Amino acid sequence: MKIIAAAKFALLILLIIGIPVYMYFFQYDFLSGFRSIGDVTDYLEKYELASALVYIGLQIVQVVISVIPAQPFNLASGFIFAFWLGYILSITGTALGTTVTFYLSRFLGKDAIYSLFGERKIVTYIERLNSKRSLIIIFLLYLIPGLPKDPIGYAVGLSKVKFFPFLILSLTGRSPAMMMTVMVGSMLNKGNYTGVIILSCVVVILCLLSFILRKNVTRLIDKGFEKF
Repeated sequence: MKIIAAAKFALLILLIIGIPVYMYFFQYDFLSGFRSIGDVTDYLEKYELASALVYIGLQIVQVVISVIPAQPFNLASGFIFAFWLGYILSITGTALGTTVTFYLSRFLGKDAIYSLFGERKIVTYIERLNSKRSLIIIFLLYLIPGLPKDPIGYAVGLSKVKFFPFLILSLTGRSPAMMMTVMVGSMLNKGNYTGVIILSCVVVILCLLSFILRKNVTRLIDKGFEKF
């Protein structure tokens, strides 16, 4: 068992630390090439007809490794593929990436995660996820803009939360911000800068309201959840 735990820990180190370190020191030009929507668009256009599959692949990598921010990819998908196709490709890649992180965490097991992050911290987090509020917590974490979302899949994978509810809630929570970002990319392609400004203002207002009213929203959801 110790050998298996050590092998899983080595794999975890490779994925979480080794690959990002390799990308930073040996593929820095590749990483630095995704700082704007134009950079991502130029990269995808190199692949022409295969750009959709390439985009899904990049979205999966972004979720699993979490080195490259998601926003430039979502903007680029709207710019290149228009709104609906861009959203479908984005949510598909995100769903696949989320699936990988969830089952990868379960495969690695608690021992490997404890060794990397500390047992007390992880146990506390798992206890919260195993509570009756777990689904509400997951949904809000993915819904509220600005919170780091991709590492959540690894934590949920160690809890008692089942995969299908987690996937549905995470994708539902991600969708509003993702759709707005893809829509901005689509508007940029059409030269609708007035729409971009209006939508950007809406996003900022929603972010502020989400932060200010987060406790009230949590209480309302709790009441609805208890009645259900």
